[in-house]
Amino acid sequence: MLLLQAVQALQLPDCFIAAGFVRNLVWDHLHGYTPTSLNDVDVIYYDKQQQLVPEELERKLAGTLPDVNWQVKNQAVMHSRNQDTAYQNSTDAMRYWPEKETAVGARLNSNKQLELAAPFGVRSLLEGKLTHNPLRSKAVFEQRLASKQWLKKWPKLEVIS
Repeated sequence: MLLLQAVQALQLPDCFIAAGFVRNLVWDHLHGYTPTSLNDVDVIYYDKQQQLVPEELERKLAGTLPDVNWQVKNQAVMHSRNQDTAYQNSTDAMRYWPEKETAVGARLNSNKQLELAAPFGVRSLLEGKLTHNPLRSKAVFEQRLASKQWLKKWPKLEVIS
């Protein structure tokens, strides 16, 4: 909740903490683990005018929670790096992530209620599946599967290719 509150305080447009933040919590729960530590916390937002500077946002978040490795990315520009058509919003950007179960974001709304964004839904995540997204190459999926050692950390996961 502290992480979600820190991000919510910035009031970024179309903003979520996403990727491993949600995915790993669910996988830890499915395996009966206490939450594993994250290498970084991915914050995504959508600022088409590019008025916000991700590095400045990372510094602000680090000022609030300095022990967290914040990674802030504007999804309005990420399509260029990924050679995709322009994303319409943060949720649309998640539709292009290599694994469907990584494409989940969480945020606190102005009423401090939890909201999720999940373009593929959450069923497969809650079922302990790990699914290749056909919008990304299978090689990228397999490389991530090997380098991140997800099956070693969470051996009950079922890979769906």
